[in-house]
Amino acid sequence: MSSANSQTRDRILEATIRMLEQEGGHAVRMGDIAKAAGISRQAVYLHFGSRTELLIAATLYRDELLDVEARLAPSRAAKTGVERLRLYIEFWGNFIPEIYGVGKALMAAQDADEAAAAAWRDRMVAMKDGCRAAIDALHADGTLAQGWTRPKATETLWTMLLVPNWENLTLECGWSTKDYIRWMQFLAHRAFVGE
Repeated sequence: MSSANSQTRDRILEATIRMLEQEGGHAVRMGDIAKAAGISRQAVYLHFGSRTELLIAATLYRDELLDVEARLAPSRAAKTGVERLRLYIEFWGNFIPEIYGVGKALMAAQDADEAAAAAWRDRMVAMKDGCRAAIDALHADGTLAQGWTRPKATETLWTMLLVPNWENLTLECGWSTKDYIRWMQFLAHRAFVGE
């Protein structure tokens, strides 16, 4: 991809993220994004064949800007399942506030907007993969609590960490990010780690 094409693509993605954070998912149409990026609607379609493709690319671009791979590295390098679980929850608890604007817009729009639903599903599948890796690490160590299957433990951890639960605890109940992380780590350890 040429430098000019790459810069145009980045402008489109930055405009999309900005609009999601400011306007919510329903208001993000291809023509509006083109206008916000200062380019033609046709140019947007040259880079992204569909609105779904654009919204998914925007969430991945946001991850890239936030250097998700580097931030996940400590969890992925953990020596034990217990450590991996703790570090993954720490990563996720610190990451949610940074993606919340985009996430809230996509969640709000997903019932009536298949493109927003697809973009949010894509992100939640990635988060569930992180939960699965933590549970698999516990299982590999032989420290997954008795009675759990890996799929059930993964689904339960994933549900515990879903953004609406974070939203309730932090925005509604007033928990700090530090409290959220500490208590989610405590609950996950009690639930999933065999003593």
